Amino acid sequence: MSSLHTTEIPLIPLFEKREELGRILGSRFFSNSPKKTRFLEFVCEQTFVGNGEKLNEYQIGVEVYERGVDFNPQRDPIVRVQAHEIRRLLKKFYEEDGKASSIRMDLPSGHYVPIFTRTAEQEPESEDSRNSPVIQERPGFSRLPWTLTAVFGIISIVLAGLLALNWGARNGQSRSAAASLPESLQWFWQPFLSTPEGPLITIPNHPLLRAAHDGDSEQTLAGGHEIPKSSLPEFRDTIHFHELKRFIFVPSLTDFTSVGETLGVVNLCEMFSSVGQKCRVQQSRLVNLDEIKADNAILLGGNQAWSGRVFLNREGFQFQGGVIFNRNPYPREQAEYKPEFDSVTNHLTRDYALVLMLPNETKDKRVLLIYGIYTQGSQAAIEYLTNPERMSELRKALIDAAPDHRTVPFYFQLLLTTTVENAVPGKSSLVAVRIIPR
Repeated sequence: MSSLHTTEIPLIPLFEKREELGRILGSRFFSNSPKKTRFLEFVCEQTFVGNGEKLNEYQIGVEVYERGVDFNPQRDPIVRVQAHEIRRLLKKFYEEDGKASSIRMDLPSGHYVPIFTRTAEQEPESEDSRNSPVIQERPGFSRLPWTLTAVFGIISIVLAGLLALNWGARNGQSRSAAASLPESLQWFWQPFLSTPEGPLITIPNHPLLRAAHDGDSEQTLAGGHEIPKSSLPEFRDTIHFHELKRFIFVPSLTDFTSVGETLGVVNLCEMFSSVGQKCRVQQSRLVNLDEIKADNAILLGGNQAWSGRVFLNREGFQFQGGVIFNRNPYPREQAEYKPEFDSVTNHLTRDYALVLMLPNETKDKRVLLIYGIYTQGSQAAIEYLTNPERMSELRKALIDAAPDHRTVPFYFQLLLTTTVENAVPGKSSLVAVRIIPR
């Protein structure tokens, strides 16, 4: 009478996991990426010491990307973006340099706990295992008695029901409660709280050739393609045609795609919706200057024939040709602010944005301009302007700059900066303010 044999996947010793991690980090796919290296080191070490279940997006954002305690993963997707890129690089590593590895490390989609498994061809086999049916476990999980599994299933169903009920109750409360913005946001956004509703936005990332400008690095310009201006009469009415001496077009997947501005619109609409207000969204080419001057208007991204010039305070900052000029620098300020790039990869590492709060033509409403040099600067600026903590700091800075040092000025300029990694903006900060006289 034969008996049924089972074999279990043997545990992988910790030293072997560390050796595999070392091979991955030393490979050409990770050796020149310090943040991705730090990401993998952190999640692996936390797992090795038994803290894997505590790993989450917030913890990684704070510990690895130094986002600070106010890091909001819903608004700053840096961890998700980097995790996606790490999974892609791990796949390439095992397809090329690591295809002979006896151990494989994976970072499952949607999770941050690495899983180590032995490759099938390296699995040691005994005589019994070759001749017997094999029951294998899913890596990273131990086999559970069916009764315990059933209990977990029931608990999961109950918890799901409770969460659904709780969400429904909170959703109903949010609709019925009279909401208002925090005081730290109210002072800035109150003039814009009566705008109509906008749509749900889906964001594409199209490859494109964009016009290069003076804010680009020499490496970017060297890789461009020049087209004589006379060959593009359709561009004669654009701000680029008048500002740029030459039309050099450079390939881009992350710049000038308006992705940052679109994400910013989502932030703004969420904020307005939280207090029962609506927001209107319109493409800039269908808006004329008279409409802007007669209404409450929020202008994102610039690059229009009417933007960047009409409302500028000539004594303050000016945005022209991809550079923010400071005509009258205060102590410790620069005469111009240009983006910064990694000297090896040529990736954008720092961006700047200009914010202007101005009166409309009749002075009974406001016009708000938010212009990043790149789309990441615009996104970071909007995140700054919808962050209660940051806005408390801004309010204090404006009061300090006001003539009476007691009241917030009606109109002003702000210069903001943000770090950028993998085309995703990080935490933004205030560089300078300028008061615009009434």
